[in-house]
Amino acid sequence: MSLLITNTDVLQVAADGSAFSVLESQEIVIEANSISAVQPTGTASPANFAEVIDAGGKLAMPGLINCHAHVPMVLWRGLAEDASIDRWFNDLMWPLENNLEPEDVYWGMLLGLIEQIEAGVTSVADHYFHVEHAVRAVTEAGTRALLGYAMFGSQGMSKIEETAAFVEEFRRAADGRIRTIMAPHAPYTCEPDFLRATAEVAAQIGTGIHIHVSETREQTIGSLRRYGKTPVQILEETGVLNVPTILAHVTGATSEDIKILAEHNAGIAQAVKTYMKLGKDVGPVLEFDAAGISLGIATDGVVSNSTLNLWETMRLLALSQKSRAQIGEVMPIAKTLAIATHGSAKVYGQPDDIGALETGRLADIILIDLSETHHQPLYNVGMSLVYNMQPTDVKTVIVDGRVIMRDRELLTIDKQRVFAEVKSRMERLSYIKPENRIQTYSV
Repeated sequence: MSLLITNTDVLQVAADGSAFSVLESQEIVIEANSISAVQPTGTASPANFAEVIDAGGKLAMPGLINCHAHVPMVLWRGLAEDASIDRWFNDLMWPLENNLEPEDVYWGMLLGLIEQIEAGVTSVADHYFHVEHAVRAVTEAGTRALLGYAMFGSQGMSKIEETAAFVEEFRRAADGRIRTIMAPHAPYTCEPDFLRATAEVAAQIGTGIHIHVSETREQTIGSLRRYGKTPVQILEETGVLNVPTILAHVTGATSEDIKILAEHNAGIAQAVKTYMKLGKDVGPVLEFDAAGISLGIATDGVVSNSTLNLWETMRLLALSQKSRAQIGEVMPIAKTLAIATHGSAKVYGQPDDIGALETGRLADIILIDLSETHHQPLYNVGMSLVYNMQPTDVKTVIVDGRVIMRDRELLTIDKQRVFAEVKSRMERLSYIKPENRIQTYSV
């Protein structure tokens, strides 16, 4: 297959966040699943390509990367509102998840993938249950995913071998668009011995670990009380940080934790809307960045975020750090864009493959229309991307060289069928049995 995108402007972002620029009137040459050239429009002959897209002046940029999510949780959108974090876990989320059946994950994943595609999100690191059904959904949707099968220490050591088998079976599924990872839930739900065994298995089979860590300051304090160590220190001691690791949240990190993370191949996924909605502190992103720790943006699950809109996450990341520091100059536009592109690609584990539109990179591209009222007058493209973007501004989505949404039309998923299937499950999924209101969450 060959694809030519003509008459497009191309966003370029420095990996260190020092600058961004826009190359005007370019064409992007795609051979198979990769970018073979970014050059002035008119350089290549359209007759030599199987498909030609005239972008009509739209902006091309890398597809967004969601570094931590629980996509099938979209099934419970709106059912855990205005709640404290302990009530959110104990009275709402975990009782609701007791209704989950394996097939629900397939339909929930498809619904979440629709939302992500329509918002220009082409890759997601997902941490959930019954993930073999998520494999099926991602394969059909045509997106990219890093899938982890959530594990809890209460499930026993055999669960580690079971999820390792999942990792081995699906690590290059969907023609390589799907990768797999070990996914213990968190240090407060997995004892140190369980984490140590997980790290050993991950090293043996050559994969990484995706885990929730220090989601709140209270969790850090509770861990110090219980073990005499912070959650991050426990990860270091058990060897979790010896393999490539995605750390979700880390908003309760201490200064010593930041030093530890800077010495390991760990990336942090920041889902700032979740923290704000649950009434918790946002993460010390400026300190993470100053220490050289890889950072990426994330939505977390829809039940704590409301949407899978990474543009909103990007915007809140910048605004929250300005507010936290009380300095308007921090988290400038170029740095925010770098975290959303290069940084997220690194946290996701494919720093040389995605996150930029350059020769040799995989062809994960979105075409954005900046002609709507909320972008006018358009003095600063980077500002509009960070602060003004709406998901509907994304018009065309290409993943692995294949067009999966063209002019807002989904080409790989039957949207109305997915809506109907999810609707048919709503009554069962939303019922909370009284016996399921068990106090399971604590710091």
